[in-house]
Amino acid sequence: MIRTCSVAGHPRRITFLLLVLFSLVKASTAQNIALTGKVVDPSNAAVVNAQATLTNNGSHAIRHAITNQAGVYTFPSVAPGTYNLTVEANNFTRYENTTLTVNAAQDMTVDVRLLLSPVSQSVTVSDDHESLLEVPTLGKTGTKLEDIPGSIQVISREVLAEQGATMLRQSMSNASGVNYGGQDSKGFYDHFLIRGLNATIFSDGFTDGDQLGGLSHSLNGVARVEVLEGPGSALFGSGAPGGTINIVHYTPSSERHFGAGLTGGSFGTISNYDYVTGPTGIAGLNYRVDTTFSHADGFRSLSSHDYEVRPTLEWQSKNHILDIAVDARHTHDTPDSYGILYVNGTPATNVSINAKYSTPFASANQTFVRPTITDTWHVNDILTINNRFSYLFRQLNALGNGDSTKTKFSGGEVVGRQLREQRDTDGSYDYQFEPVWKLKTGPIHHTLLTGFEYLRQTITTNRSTADLPNIPDALHPVPPETSLAGITFLCDASHNCNNDQLWANFYSVYATDQVDLTEKLKLRVGVRGDFFDSFLLPLSAGSGGVNQEGQPLTPNVVESRHDKPVSWNAGLLYKATSSIVPYFGASSSHLSNFSSENTQDGIGEPESAIQYEAGVKFPLLHDRVALNTAVFNVSRNNVATPVTLPGGLEGVVFDSQRTRGFEASFDGKVTEQWHVLANTTYQNAVITDNPQGITAQGNHPQGAPAHIANLWSTYDFAKAGLRGLKVGGGLNYLGKTFSDTTNVNSAPSYVIGKATVSYDKSAWNFHLNVDNFTNQRYFIAANAAGAYVGNTASVYGGIIWNSGSHR
Repeated sequence: MIRTCSVAGHPRRITFLLLVLFSLVKASTAQNIALTGKVVDPSNAAVVNAQATLTNNGSHAIRHAITNQAGVYTFPSVAPGTYNLTVEANNFTRYENTTLTVNAAQDMTVDVRLLLSPVSQSVTVSDDHESLLEVPTLGKTGTKLEDIPGSIQVISREVLAEQGATMLRQSMSNASGVNYGGQDSKGFYDHFLIRGLNATIFSDGFTDGDQLGGLSHSLNGVARVEVLEGPGSALFGSGAPGGTINIVHYTPSSERHFGAGLTGGSFGTISNYDYVTGPTGIAGLNYRVDTTFSHADGFRSLSSHDYEVRPTLEWQSKNHILDIAVDARHTHDTPDSYGILYVNGTPATNVSINAKYSTPFASANQTFVRPTITDTWHVNDILTINNRFSYLFRQLNALGNGDSTKTKFSGGEVVGRQLREQRDTDGSYDYQFEPVWKLKTGPIHHTLLTGFEYLRQTITTNRSTADLPNIPDALHPVPPETSLAGITFLCDASHNCNNDQLWANFYSVYATDQVDLTEKLKLRVGVRGDFFDSFLLPLSAGSGGVNQEGQPLTPNVVESRHDKPVSWNAGLLYKATSSIVPYFGASSSHLSNFSSENTQDGIGEPESAIQYEAGVKFPLLHDRVALNTAVFNVSRNNVATPVTLPGGLEGVVFDSQRTRGFEASFDGKVTEQWHVLANTTYQNAVITDNPQGITAQGNHPQGAPAHIANLWSTYDFAKAGLRGLKVGGGLNYLGKTFSDTTNVNSAPSYVIGKATVSYDKSAWNFHLNVDNFTNQRYFIAANAAGAYVGNTASVYGGIIWNSGSHR
C-alpha cells in the first residue's frame, strides 16, 4: 500500500522545515560580502579594462571581473575564505595577492597599483600590503627582487617625497653601501662609490657618457631610483666595478591629471615642479610633460640654477608600446674644488665654516639634451622584443680651480692655487636590441634575455690652466682674483691641460637567463662579449700626456686601442622557507676608461672587476618587511691612476684594489602606520698593487669609508585616525674617508640628523623638512686639496597640489 503525505496534514512540520530553510539561506547570504577595488597606474590614474581574477584557495573556483571607466572592479557575493587575487592589464606589471582573507563582517575594498614596464613583470602582495620585494627595471628579465641572487635596492618616489629630495645625491643614503665622492670629484656633479668602488649612472637604461665629468641629476619626473651593487656584467656594457644606479622616469597616463609644487628654504633656495599628463585625443596616444625650475644662492655662496623640461609621448597599440621622450636641461653650478683645506691631515678647524679658497667667479654651465625612443613589441606570450635608441648631447663650459695636492697652507698663506678653463662637448648614440623569451624545458621555466648593443661615444675637450696668486691670510681667506684680467692660461708640463678628441665604438652581444628550476630554486646566468675600439687624437702640443707605452703623445696622430673582453655572471637562490632565502652570486665586468678628465686613460687597458657575494634575504610579515644581508669580496684591476713621470710628463699607471665587507638593509612596514628604512655597511677597501707607489699598497682608495649607516622612519597618523598628518626623521653616518692613495689627508666621520612633517588634505600637501638639525660641522667627501663641506642646519618647506588625488 502506498501512502501519500498531505502538506495540510502536517502544518507544524512543514512550517518548521521552511523556517530552517529560510534561516540557512539568510545565514548564507549574510556571510557573503562584496569585494571591490580601484586599479591605478604609478601616477594614480585609473586603469581601464584591467582583468581581475579571484581564485578560492580551497575549492580553486575561479571568478573574473573587468575594471570600468573609473578603474573599479567588483566581485559581488564573495564567501568567507582565503583567495588569490590577480590583476593584469596590457603594458602593466602583473599584480598578485596570494593570501587575501575575506571575512563575513563587511564589504571589502582592495585597491591595486600597477607598475609600467617594457617587459612582463609582477608584484606580489600579501595582507593587502604592496610587497617591498619589487620588480626592478634594471634586472631586465621582469624578476622580483626576492628571486634575484644579488643585491638590488629600489628607492621609491614616496620616500623621495618624504625626504624632500630634489636631486639624485639626496636619495643615495637610502641604499646600503653607497656614498658620494671618489676619484676626480669636482664638487658640482654626481660621482658615487658603491662598496668603495666607482659606480655608473644610467637614465632609463641609457648611460650618461663621460664617467668623471658628468651631470648633477635632478629628480624631475622620476618615479624611482634603482641600485645594482657590484659589476653589472652581462646586463651593462662598459660597466663600473662598484655597480649601477638607474633613474626610472614616469610614463604617460591615459587619464588626464596634473600637478604643481613649490618649495623654498635656507640659502635662498626656491624650486618649482609641474607636470601634466593625459590622452592626446588620438586613440592609444598619451602624453606627459615634467618641468623643473630651481635656484639657490647656496651654502657658502655656491649658487646653482636648473631649468629642465621632459616631454614624453606614449603610443599603445595591440602589440606595441612606443615611448618617445626628450630630456632637456640647462644647469649652472658653482664648483668648490678646494672645500676646506687640510691642516695636519684633516680639514682646518680654526677657520669659518663659510671660508672659501676657491675663485669667486668659478662657474660650470651645462646644456644637456637626450632624446630617447623605446619600442616594446609583444610578439606573443613567448617573445617580447625591445628596440631602444638614445642620443646624448652635452656641452660644458667651466672655470674651476684645479684640485691638486700642490694647493696647501704654507707660512700662513695658501699657495699652489690654479684655475682651469674647460670646454667639453659630448655626443653618444646608443642602440639596444633585446628579445626577451619566456620558455619551458619540461617543468623548468626560463626568462631568457638576449641582446645586441652598439654604443658610440665622443668627447672633445679643451683645457688649460693658469697659476693664481697666493691667499695672504689662510685663516681668513679672500681670494685675490676678482676677474680674468691678468690671468694667463697655459698648456705645458707644469699645467694640467689638454686639447683632445676621444671617441669609441662599443659593440656587444649578451644573454641572461633567469631560470625557475623549481618553485624554490632559482638560477641566474649571463654572459656578454664586448668589442671596445677606442681612439684618441691630440690636437695640440705641450699637454704633457703620454700613450700607453709611455711615449709622448704626438699632435694630430691618432692613438688607438682594441679590446675584446668577456664578462659573465652566475647566481643561485633557494627559498628554504617563506621567510629565509639564501643566495650566492658571482659577476665580472670590464670598464673602458672613457672620460674627459684624463683622456689618455681612454686608450689604456680596460679595468676589470669580479665580485663574489653571499647573503640571505628575509621577506617577513607577508612581504611587508624586506631584510637583506650580504657579505662580499670585490677585486678591481687595471685601475687608471694619474702619475707624474720623470721630466714632468703626466702619465697613467694601473693599480689594483679590493673591497671586502658586510652589509644589511631593512625596508619594512612594521605596522600599517610605521615605515622604517635602515642600512649599514662595513667594508675594508685597500690598494693591493701600485707599481709606481709601493708605499701605497695596503692603504685605502680615495673616498672609500670603512663604515656607512643610515636610518629613515615615518609614522602616518592619518592611518591611526588623525587625518593627513605624517612625521618622520632619520640619521646618516659616514666613516672617515681619505683624499688620495697616500692616506695622509682625510675627512672625519660624522653623524647628522634629518626630520620631516607633512600634512595631506585632499589634493594638497604641505611639508617641512629640516636637514642637519644639530648644526653639525661635517664633510661629505675628501678631495685632494680639501674636503667638501656639508650644509649647516637648514629648513625647507613647500606645498604640492595635484588634480584629484593623482600624483
